[in-house]
Parts: sequence; structure tokens; C-alpha cells
Amino acid sequence: MDISSERFFASITLRLRTLLVLAFCLFLTGCTNNPYRSSEVGRNIYYDTFTSEPKHLDPARAYSADEYEVMNQIYEPLVQYHFLKRPYVLAPLTTTAVPEAKLYDKDGNLLTADAPAEAVARVVYEITLRSDVRYQEHPAFAQTADGKHRWHLAVGASFPKIDHPNDLPEKGARELHAEDYAYQIKRLAHPLLDCPIFPVLTNYIAGFAELRKALEAEITRIRTERRQAAGVFYNQEADERTNPIYLDLRQYELPGVQVVDAHTVRITLTRKYPQFVYWLAMPFFSPIPWEVDRFYTQAAAREQNITLDRFPVGTGPFTLAVNQPNYRMVLRRNTNFHEEFYPEEGAADDEKLGLLADRGKPLPFLEEAVFVLEKESVSQWNKFLQGYYDNSGIGSEVFDQAIQIAQAGGAELTPVMREKALRLLTAVTPSIHYYAFNMLDDVVGGYDDKKRKLRQAIAIALNEEEYIQIFANGRGIAAQGPIPPDIFGYQEGKAGINPIVYEWDERLNAPRRKSLEVAKHLLAEAGYPGGRDASGKPLVLFFDTAAAGAGAKSEFDWLRKQFAALDLQLQVRSTDYNRFQEKVLKGDFQILRWGWNADYPDPENFLFLLYGPNGKVKSQGENAANYDNPRFNALFQQVENMTNSPERAALIQEMVTIAREDAPWIWSLHAVGYGLYHEWYQNTKPMAFGGNTLKYKRVDTQLRETRRLAWNKPVTTPLWVALGLLVASAIPATIALYRRERGVTRGVPHE
Repeated sequence: MDISSERFFASITLRLRTLLVLAFCLFLTGCTNNPYRSSEVGRNIYYDTFTSEPKHLDPARAYSADEYEVMNQIYEPLVQYHFLKRPYVLAPLTTTAVPEAKLYDKDGNLLTADAPAEAVARVVYEITLRSDVRYQEHPAFAQTADGKHRWHLAVGASFPKIDHPNDLPEKGARELHAEDYAYQIKRLAHPLLDCPIFPVLTNYIAGFAELRKALEAEITRIRTERRQAAGVFYNQEADERTNPIYLDLRQYELPGVQVVDAHTVRITLTRKYPQFVYWLAMPFFSPIPWEVDRFYTQAAAREQNITLDRFPVGTGPFTLAVNQPNYRMVLRRNTNFHEEFYPEEGAADDEKLGLLADRGKPLPFLEEAVFVLEKESVSQWNKFLQGYYDNSGIGSEVFDQAIQIAQAGGAELTPVMREKALRLLTAVTPSIHYYAFNMLDDVVGGYDDKKRKLRQAIAIALNEEEYIQIFANGRGIAAQGPIPPDIFGYQEGKAGINPIVYEWDERLNAPRRKSLEVAKHLLAEAGYPGGRDASGKPLVLFFDTAAAGAGAKSEFDWLRKQFAALDLQLQVRSTDYNRFQEKVLKGDFQILRWGWNADYPDPENFLFLLYGPNGKVKSQGENAANYDNPRFNALFQQVENMTNSPERAALIQEMVTIAREDAPWIWSLHAVGYGLYHEWYQNTKPMAFGGNTLKYKRVDTQLRETRRLAWNKPVTTPLWVALGLLVASAIPATIALYRRERGVTRGVPHE
């Protein structure tokens, strides 16, 4: 055979090998689109998504929902919300019981729980911890034979190259101590941490403001010494990056937080504040050991971006095993997690809904939780429908695909969704969305009759029911005041309507928005008949926003249309978020849209949004409207320190009536959350407070795998076509080779 024949034969061999490899791949993989590793099949793993990187995982700094979704599974504050009971009630977590306040007068006499706030000089919470709680394994706790901490390094020393603290070879753990909670509360006053609730706590915890001043003074002293030692070339930012300032907070006194013994901490408030116990359920009050603070506040950690903001250390059911915020985050079961069991009882319907099937079983059920970054909502939705994510929200772009209006009213799943055996859960969120008038503005602000009527007229004209249907897919209820459903002080039905904007329709047994004629009449009484002032000049109002994009433009067009119905001109002033925030803080606006999600289930957490001393301009508080009514303020001071009672309810209704008449807000809506859950994902119940729910979740992995295989059958047609083309292309060459080989054979003489 000549060289060309050899090459020809080699090409045929290559084609045949290609066919075999292709056929093998076809058989082996089935062309699956499963995004997960084959090693994960059948494992007890929960799959979810996130859309943006959590900025802070340090409990002294974090204060957003995406951060809490991760943190609540790792950290354990003193108490938690009961997973099933509604209305929400607190339950012990690391404590032996939910702490109860003891009230004392100025002479040290014990008072009753309903004592008036002015009689209370001191409030004491004596908190006893469980003795079986331990931290996760972490190098911060590792010790050498002589008792020194292995990874608390001297200045100038370095870690080996690591991506995660767990990469360090030596790790350790220890029991939870009362000192750890005391240490964390002191961290909330640390000037370098910028805790968002520091201003609130200064009003209550004894000595809290003084501790802040002491820490500021110490930081100033350290910086002054370093500057003097370094001379004119001193760069504070660069210096503290390579040599961070560490303050051992054990050395600083805080009268309001005292460690009684290893398992008892005493918190003392300077005034009555019943809602403080709810704060004890927030991540701010999670324990941070001094060893962990010291570990992360050293150059060796900082130079590799190993910080508490990225790698939390807790006693909870899970640890953050993988933190790749541009790809995925993985929570893994904490092998040191203390004994905890699924609730034995719940709300009235929980038994029927199957939410008590796991009563008394040890927690957590999951081995891991994988959170995948999904910036595109359509991609997330499609993977959910394929079974690759265990639950999903419902974006506006897919709402009609998932939800339809039932004949009896209300929302239900479409037939396609029902075929997948999906479950739909809805719940009114404890939140309020509103338009705020700047009460400091010369046109829309003020408290005289004409200014009130201008705001009332606009409130009637803005058809919130229409807004909810167009922009929220019906996922909301029109707000009648600042307090949402299921919060003490909210009133149902006719008694609860806002009579400034609504009247009661007896036939429909529902509120009906007042007519535009009523609004126009109020506008005329306000001095703007036909939308014009006394000189005949049109009234032009300004709406400030940081929103942008096509969706925002549609809302702006709708908003202009609502104002135009009163012959008012609305100009939208869009800007970037930082500039918008600056304008709000300076009071440089007329109207804006704002919202609030409750921190805890008490009306005080909504009413304080209208409390005068909390004004944005006055104190950079949460009162975005800068509303300041003396009577409302006086009532708030009474209500905020009361326990729930008929007397408190009556005072709240008086406050709501005042706010409705003054109309500093246009009451917009209380959002209704919609969630879809696959049938294999169990123990799902909407929970607005707390959020440490991952430990209760359970996955039927066998059912999930069965559904995934059924919904994602291999798409093999393209491969079979390719295989056929390769076979077809090989046939002529094979025939030619055969003929050539026969010809060569015939020309060779036989012996």
C-alpha cells in the first residue's frame, strides 16, 4: 500500500472513531441540560437563587433582605419567631425562655408590666442561655499546645494563600458564652462599623452613647500616635488596611450590658420599651466571640479579603461553605449544631396543610443549600419549571403564564402550572408603600386647611386600585392607613376605611374610592380651581425618583395621567440614587414614592415613620415626609411604650385619624407576596419575620429526581442527525477503500 493509501485509510479510521465516540456520548449523557454535578443527584440539597451579592454578612452592619436570607441560617440571636404560629409569637432560640422585662421606678421598686412609661426609671432583662450551644469549626478558635490562638498572628505575619478560612489547616470550636452577646452589643457602638441601628439603641441601652464616645476617643488616640510616628508621609487609609485598628471590647464597660456568669447576661434599658424583646430576634443581636473579631481584624486576614462580611461564624444550623457571589453560595449543615426539633404545634390549619407531619423531628433536614446567581429572571423561571430550583417568585413578565383569576375571584394557578403539581402560597406582607409629600415644602407642605385639602384631593385622584392591577398584577391591597393587616391596630371592613379617600359601598360590602368631582371640589377649596392658582397660573408639581428603565417610564406616564385628571401638571425629576438620597435628606423635593418593611410585628414600627422627631431633615430618621404634628407626636410617645390593650388600640385609632386628615402620605398599598413551590419541597409557610426557616425545610429527593427526568428528557434528535450524516459521509470512502484494496490484492503474485 502506498503512502496516499495509508493516509486514506487513516482518515476512514478517524471517522469511524468519531462515530463511536459520538454514539458513546449519546448513550452516556443523554444530552442532559442539568446544571448540577452528577455527584449531587439524590443528595438532600435545596436549590434556590439570588440576584445580587450580599454586601454585608457582619451582623453589626447588615440590614437588607438579601443579606438576612443567608445570615439567618448561620447566626442565632437570643430568640426567634415561632415558625408556624400566627399572629407571630417569639420562642426561645439560644435562651432557656423568652426574656421578660422587669420594670423598676427611681427608688428601685418593682413595677407591674402595665406601669406608665413616666413611672419607669429602669428596665432589666435577665437572660439565661442554654448550655449545649457550640460554634461551628473555625480557625479563630484553634489553639496551640500552650493555649495561644494559632491564627491570631503578630503584626507582619501572614496566612498561607487561602480562599476561605476553612482552608487553614487548624480549626477549633467552643461553647457559646454570655460574653459573646455582650461583645456583639458593644460592636453595635463601634465607630468603624457604622451600625445602622446605633441611633435607635442610644435611646434605650444604658451607657450606649458613652461607649461610642470612649471608642471614638481611643481610635483618635491610636491614629494620632501612628501619624506622629510615621511623619508627613502617613496615609491613614493605607496604614489601616495593612494594620487594622483592633479594639478588644472586653476591656470597655457598658453599664446596660453586664455578664452575670458564663450563661447569663443582663441588659438594662433606661426607659420602658416593650418592643425591645423583638430586637433580640434580629441578627444585630447575634453572638460574636472576641476570638472571631480578633481573627478578622488583622492584616493577615484583610490582605486576602478574609473578613466577617464575607465569612460569618455562628452557632446556627448551617455554615457558609462556599462564597462565590459572582456564581454561587453554598450553605452546609453545621456538624456542631445543638439539639432542636420541629414544632409540635402551629396555627389552626397547619395540621390539614401537612405542616405538622414532621413534628418533633430533629433539625435541620437538609444537608446543603445551594444558591445560584441568576441575574436574568426568564432564565431563573425556566430552570424552576424544569425542576432545577425548588421554589420561585412570580415576575411580572411570567405572571399570566402562572396565575389566572378564578371564577369566584382571587388568584389560582393556570392549568399548565397545576399539571406540574405546583403549590401557590400568598400572604399580605407587613409593609406599606406610599407617596410622601414634603411637609416642609411651601406648596404641598403645611398644616392649614387649604394645604390639607390639596393633599387630600391628590390622594383621591391617585387610583391605587388601578395601580395595583396594572403594575403589581393585582398583588396588593389598597392601604387605608399606615398599619398593615395582621398588625395590632389594623381595622377590617367599614370601620377601617380611610374616610378622606373612600366611602363604604353597602351593596358590595367594600370600600369605594370617592369620585373625581369630590377631589376637584377639594382642589378648588385649596385655592386651585381647575388646577390653577389665583393668578390663573397652572399648578406644576414635582415628583423626584431614582427609578429608571422602561417599567419606570410606564409608571411615570400613569402618574402624570392621574394628576392630569385634576388638571394638575406633574414633572418627573429622575436622578441617580446617591443624588436622590441627598435631596431627600435635605428636603429638596415635593413628592416621592417610598416604602417600609416591618422589622417586628408591632404598630410602633409603622407609626414611628410619621413621628416628628424622626424627620429626615431634622434627624436623618425614617420620617421621609418630615411630618410633625404635635398631637400625633404626643400620642406616639404614649403608644410606643404600651403593651397591647383596648386603650392602646383607641390611641392608635386617634393617631391614624389625625394622619388621614393631615394626609402627609398618599396611602398606596400593602404588598401581597406570591410564591410557587414544587411538590417535593415541604414545610413551606410564608414568614415575614425572622427568616431562619431553612432548618425546617425538607426535600423529597427521589420525587424531585423523578420529576426532573420526566420534564427534561434528552433531546437526542440533533445528535442522531449528526451521526447519520457522518455515517453517510463515510460510506463512499469505505466503498472506494474496499475497491482499491481489492485491486491491489489482485495485482500481487501468489507463491
